[in-house]
Amino acid sequence: MSQTAAAPAAAAAGRDRADGRPFIRISGVTKTFSGFVAVNDLTLEVREGEIFCLLGGSGSGKSTLLRMLAGFETPDRGRIEIDGQDMTGVPPWARPVNMMFQSYALFPHMSVARNVEYGLRQDGVPRAERAERVARMLELVKLTPFADRKPAQLSGGQRQRVALARALVKRPKALLLDEPLSALDKKLREETQFELLDIQEKLGTTFIVVTHDQEEAMTLGDRIGVMDAGELIQVDAPRDLYEYPRNRFIAEFVGSVNIFEGRVVEDEADHVLLGDTDLGAEIFIHHGLSCQMGQTLWVAVRPEKMRLTAARPDDARNAAQGVIEDIAYLGGLTHYRVRLDGGKTVRVTRANVERRHADGLTWNDRAWISWPPEAGVALTS
Repeated sequence: MSQTAAAPAAAAAGRDRADGRPFIRISGVTKTFSGFVAVNDLTLEVREGEIFCLLGGSGSGKSTLLRMLAGFETPDRGRIEIDGQDMTGVPPWARPVNMMFQSYALFPHMSVARNVEYGLRQDGVPRAERAERVARMLELVKLTPFADRKPAQLSGGQRQRVALARALVKRPKALLLDEPLSALDKKLREETQFELLDIQEKLGTTFIVVTHDQEEAMTLGDRIGVMDAGELIQVDAPRDLYEYPRNRFIAEFVGSVNIFEGRVVEDEADHVLLGDTDLGAEIFIHHGLSCQMGQTLWVAVRPEKMRLTAARPDDARNAAQGVIEDIAYLGGLTHYRVRLDGGKTVRVTRANVERRHADGLTWNDRAWISWPPEAGVALTS
């Protein structure tokens, strides 16, 4: 495991569920398919009432883990507990969870209200109670005016809320959501993320969300677990995950980042200095590390923490000159790609606080990139 700057003791962003009791315990769970290890000796605790996001690329094992929680897959070994109960041998319909699928799977011939009511009818809930619970749920997801419509008469976002209401109306202790917003366009997806947060806050239900979308995980998650090749690589609050990655995989997977390599030439209690770097200049790290002289380290610097200037910075460390090769204007932000004189290409992001940057830097201009000592995170792997 790499060594990084110490993360803050409290969660830096989002709701703090640190005092929530462990509600779901996954202990040493492994699952294979025809010799392929989908989930490998994974251990995790999810707190009661939190939104926990499983983030990873295709084939990382996140959906397999969710299906084992739901009871649709059986672990080869290991143990899953939900609310203190061992789930070994417990079928999906007897578990205190419900699952919302990516496809929504609404009944096209039924009205919105009947779709939401379906699970309660199957469970034999009395008619009066069914009507009360369906009405409350439709109000919660803001679909009361659409109760008599069929799914084909709804927008994508409205169908997503019907599926959510149908999953929640049975009052599960935990809701498992598999890529719940992937079918929505970007703007609607962003709006629905905040609606999900509002609904979960009102109900207090534990949510476990599987997603490949980093922005979605950062918006929804109290904590995020990043998966790769069936393993949990890092579990942290969104801001800690972004600001204090444990290794290069996390740094490169979560958001955009510049990675610089160098050798330790000075190791003191309060700082480390790297030489022979691919930046073409010394790199100063403002915190100490347990490392050796000559050891190779990597420094991760987020593009928004880098400076782009026409003039040479006062401090020659953490600075290099190059040529602006590409510019992408995105309204609130402008992204620059700068090819340094040593050949390395770096990314710099500037906030468009004013309509035009005073320095007027544009394509093919020579410019300096630099960053303050506290902006870089040192990684040993």
